[in-house]
Amino acid sequence: MKDVILLGASGLAREVIAAAGDRFRVVGILDDNPELHGSRIDGVGVLGPVHDAVRVRTPLLICVGTGRGRHAIADRLAAFDVGEDRFGTFVDASVRIPPGCTVKPGSIVLAGVVLTVMVRIGRHCVVMPNVTLTHDDALGDFATVAAGASLGGGVTVGEGAYLGMNASVRQGVHVGAGAIVGMGAAVVADVPAGETWVGVPARSLYQRSAV
Repeated sequence: MKDVILLGASGLAREVIAAAGDRFRVVGILDDNPELHGSRIDGVGVLGPVHDAVRVRTPLLICVGTGRGRHAIADRLAAFDVGEDRFGTFVDASVRIPPGCTVKPGSIVLAGVVLTVMVRIGRHCVVMPNVTLTHDDALGDFATVAAGASLGGGVTVGEGAYLGMNASVRQGVHVGAGAIVGMGAAVVADVPAGETWVGVPARSLYQRSAV
Protein backbone atom coordinates (compact mmCIF):
# COMPACT_ATOMS: atom_id res chain seq x y z
CA MET A 1 0.00 0.00 0.00
CA LYS A 2 1.33 3.44 -0.98
CA ASP A 3 1.00 6.38 1.41
CA VAL A 4 0.07 9.76 -0.05
CA ILE A 5 -0.67 13.28 1.24
CA LEU A 6 -3.21 15.40 -0.62
CA LEU A 7 -2.74 19.13 -1.15
CA GLY A 8 -6.11 20.88 -1.11
CA ALA A 9 -9.24 19.96 0.86
CA SER A 10 -11.40 19.80 -2.25
CA GLY A 11 -14.04 17.70 -3.93
CA LEU A 12 -11.24 16.16 -5.97
CA ALA A 13 -9.47 15.19 -2.74
CA ARG A 14 -12.64 13.45 -1.59
CA GLU A 15 -12.80 11.55 -4.87
CA VAL A 16 -9.23 10.35 -4.41
CA ILE A 17 -9.97 9.30 -0.83
CA ALA A 18 -13.03 7.35 -1.99
CA ALA A 19 -11.07 5.63 -4.76
CA ALA A 20 -7.98 4.81 -2.71
CA GLY A 21 -9.10 1.28 -1.88
CA ASP A 22 -6.37 -1.07 -0.68
CA ARG A 23 -3.64 0.28 -3.00
CA PHE A 24 -3.30 3.79 -1.54
CA ARG A 25 -3.50 5.13 1.99
CA VAL A 26 -4.29 8.83 2.28
CA VAL A 27 -2.46 9.78 5.47
CA GLY A 28 -3.37 13.46 5.53
CA ILE A 29 -4.51 16.60 3.75
CA LEU A 30 -2.73 19.97 3.67
CA ASP A 31 -4.79 23.09 3.02
CA ASP A 32 -4.20 26.81 3.49
CA ASN A 33 -7.57 27.44 5.15
CA PRO A 34 -6.73 27.61 8.88
CA GLU A 35 -10.35 26.92 9.80
CA LEU A 36 -9.95 23.39 8.44
CA HIS A 37 -6.79 22.55 10.38
CA GLY A 38 -7.45 19.79 12.88
CA SER A 39 -10.68 18.75 11.18
CA ARG A 40 -11.34 15.54 9.25
CA ILE A 41 -12.64 15.17 5.72
CA ASP A 42 -14.12 11.78 4.91
CA GLY A 43 -12.06 10.32 7.73
CA VAL A 44 -8.74 11.96 6.77
CA GLY A 45 -7.19 14.64 8.96
CA VAL A 46 -6.34 18.13 7.71
CA LEU A 47 -2.86 18.46 9.15
CA GLY A 48 -1.82 22.02 8.32
CA PRO A 49 -1.01 24.43 5.48
CA VAL A 50 0.28 23.45 2.05
CA HIS A 51 3.75 24.74 2.93
CA ASP A 52 4.15 21.82 5.36
CA ALA A 53 4.70 19.66 2.27
CA VAL A 54 8.25 21.03 2.21
CA ARG A 55 9.21 19.02 5.29
CA VAL A 56 7.40 15.73 4.70
CA ARG A 57 8.74 12.82 2.65
CA THR A 58 5.44 11.15 1.84
CA PRO A 59 4.46 11.35 -1.85
CA LEU A 60 2.19 14.29 -2.67
CA LEU A 61 -0.83 14.84 -4.92
CA ILE A 62 -2.19 18.31 -5.71
CA CYS A 63 -5.98 18.00 -5.49
CA VAL A 64 -7.06 21.37 -6.89
CA GLY A 65 -9.63 21.31 -9.66
CA THR A 66 -8.15 23.89 -11.99
CA GLY A 67 -4.89 23.52 -13.84
CA ARG A 68 -4.02 27.09 -12.96
CA GLY A 69 -4.43 26.30 -9.26
CA ARG A 70 -2.34 23.15 -9.46
CA HIS A 71 0.35 25.05 -11.36
CA ALA A 72 0.45 27.74 -8.66
CA ILE A 73 0.96 25.19 -5.88
CA ALA A 74 3.61 23.30 -7.83
CA ASP A 75 5.49 26.56 -8.45
CA ARG A 76 5.27 27.53 -4.77
CA LEU A 77 6.73 24.23 -3.68
CA ALA A 78 9.38 24.19 -6.40
CA ALA A 79 10.78 27.39 -4.89
CA PHE A 80 11.58 25.28 -1.81
CA ASP A 81 13.15 22.44 -3.81
CA VAL A 82 10.08 20.23 -3.86
CA GLY A 83 10.74 18.61 -7.22
CA GLU A 84 8.80 16.21 -9.40
CA ASP A 85 10.30 13.25 -7.56
CA ARG A 86 8.20 14.23 -4.53
CA PHE A 87 4.88 13.71 -6.32
CA GLY A 88 2.96 10.48 -6.64
CA THR A 89 0.68 9.29 -9.43
CA PHE A 90 -2.88 8.15 -8.72
CA VAL A 91 -4.53 5.77 -11.17
CA ASP A 92 -7.84 4.17 -10.18
CA ALA A 93 -7.78 0.39 -9.93
CA SER A 94 -10.34 0.14 -12.75
CA VAL A 95 -8.01 1.84 -15.25
CA ARG A 96 -5.60 -0.16 -17.42
CA ILE A 97 -2.44 1.60 -18.60
CA PRO A 98 -1.44 -0.31 -21.76
CA PRO A 99 2.21 -0.69 -22.77
CA GLY A 100 3.42 2.47 -24.48
CA CYS A 101 1.03 4.75 -22.56
CA THR A 102 2.53 7.07 -19.94
CA VAL A 103 1.20 8.96 -16.92
CA LYS A 104 3.65 11.47 -15.45
CA PRO A 105 4.09 12.42 -11.77
CA GLY A 106 1.35 14.32 -9.99
CA SER A 107 -1.45 13.17 -12.28
CA ILE A 108 -4.79 11.75 -11.15
CA VAL A 109 -6.75 9.32 -13.35
CA LEU A 110 -10.15 8.36 -11.94
CA ALA A 111 -12.51 5.43 -12.48
CA GLY A 112 -13.59 4.23 -15.89
CA VAL A 113 -10.99 6.12 -17.92
CA VAL A 114 -9.96 4.32 -21.11
CA LEU A 115 -6.50 4.68 -22.67
CA THR A 116 -5.89 2.82 -25.91
CA VAL A 117 -2.50 3.13 -27.65
CA MET A 118 0.46 5.51 -27.05
CA VAL A 119 -1.50 7.94 -24.90
CA ARG A 120 0.63 10.47 -23.01
CA ILE A 121 -0.63 12.19 -19.87
CA GLY A 122 1.63 14.97 -18.61
CA ARG A 123 2.47 16.22 -15.12
CA HIS A 124 -0.29 17.19 -12.67
CA CYS A 125 -3.13 16.37 -15.05
CA VAL A 126 -6.59 15.42 -13.81
CA VAL A 127 -8.63 12.95 -15.87
CA MET A 128 -12.11 12.57 -14.43
CA PRO A 129 -14.32 9.44 -14.60
CA ASN A 130 -15.26 7.76 -17.87
CA VAL A 131 -13.00 9.80 -20.14
CA THR A 132 -11.86 8.13 -23.39
CA LEU A 133 -8.36 8.87 -24.67
CA THR A 134 -7.61 7.12 -27.96
CA HIS A 135 -4.46 6.44 -29.93
CA ASP A 136 -1.65 9.00 -29.78
CA ASP A 137 -3.55 11.53 -27.65
CA ALA A 138 -1.35 13.80 -25.53
CA LEU A 139 -2.35 15.88 -22.51
CA GLY A 140 -0.01 18.73 -21.61
CA ASP A 141 1.01 19.43 -18.03
CA PHE A 142 -1.80 20.68 -15.74
CA ALA A 143 -4.54 19.82 -18.25
CA THR A 144 -7.99 18.84 -16.92
CA VAL A 145 -10.41 16.53 -18.73
CA ALA A 146 -13.85 16.41 -17.09
CA ALA A 147 -16.11 13.40 -16.79
CA GLY A 148 -17.29 11.68 -19.94
CA ALA A 149 -15.16 13.61 -22.43
CA SER A 150 -13.96 11.72 -25.51
CA LEU A 151 -10.90 12.48 -27.64
CA GLY A 152 -10.34 11.10 -31.11
CA GLY A 153 -6.93 9.86 -32.17
CA GLY A 154 -3.95 12.18 -32.28
CA VAL A 155 -5.54 14.99 -30.24
CA THR A 156 -3.15 17.27 -28.37
CA VAL A 157 -4.27 19.27 -25.35
CA GLY A 158 -2.05 22.16 -24.31
CA GLU A 159 -0.75 23.02 -20.86
CA GLY A 160 -3.47 23.99 -18.42
CA ALA A 161 -6.34 23.52 -20.89
CA TYR A 162 -9.75 22.39 -19.63
CA LEU A 163 -12.21 20.11 -21.44
CA GLY A 164 -15.71 20.15 -19.97
CA MET A 165 -18.02 17.25 -19.20
CA ASN A 166 -19.02 15.12 -22.18
CA ALA A 167 -17.06 17.25 -24.64
CA SER A 168 -15.95 15.53 -27.84
CA VAL A 169 -12.80 16.39 -29.79
CA ARG A 170 -12.28 15.33 -33.39
CA GLN A 171 -9.18 13.37 -34.31
CA GLY A 172 -6.04 15.39 -34.97
CA VAL A 173 -7.33 18.57 -33.33
CA HIS A 174 -5.10 20.73 -31.11
CA VAL A 175 -6.54 22.46 -28.02
CA GLY A 176 -4.21 25.31 -27.08
CA ALA A 177 -2.65 26.10 -23.73
CA GLY A 178 -5.09 27.58 -21.21
CA ALA A 179 -8.09 27.06 -23.50
CA ILE A 180 -11.51 26.04 -22.18
CA VAL A 181 -13.90 23.72 -24.01
CA GLY A 182 -17.43 23.86 -22.61
CA MET A 183 -19.47 20.88 -21.48
CA GLY A 184 -21.07 18.93 -24.31
CA ALA A 185 -19.10 20.82 -26.97
CA ALA A 186 -18.14 19.13 -30.24
CA VAL A 187 -14.70 20.40 -31.27
CA VAL A 188 -13.93 19.90 -34.97
CA ALA A 189 -11.21 22.55 -35.44
CA ASP A 190 -8.12 23.70 -33.55
CA VAL A 191 -8.82 25.78 -30.43
CA PRO A 192 -6.33 28.66 -30.05
CA ALA A 193 -4.54 29.15 -26.74
CA GLY A 194 -6.52 31.04 -24.14
CA GLU A 195 -9.87 30.91 -25.95
CA THR A 196 -13.17 29.49 -24.67
CA TRP A 197 -15.15 27.41 -27.15
CA VAL A 198 -18.72 26.13 -26.68
CA GLY A 199 -21.50 24.56 -28.69
CA VAL A 200 -22.05 22.04 -31.49
CA PRO A 201 -19.97 22.52 -33.49
CA ALA A 202 -17.84 24.43 -31.00
CA ARG A 203 -17.08 28.10 -31.68
CA SER A 204 -15.12 30.78 -29.83
CA LEU A 205 -16.97 32.51 -27.00
CA TYR A 206 -14.28 34.89 -25.79
CA GLN A 207 -10.55 34.96 -25.19
CA ARG A 208 -8.63 34.58 -21.95
CA SER A 209 -4.95 34.60 -21.03
CA ALA A 210 -3.08 31.37 -21.71
CA VAL A 211 -1.33 29.63 -18.80
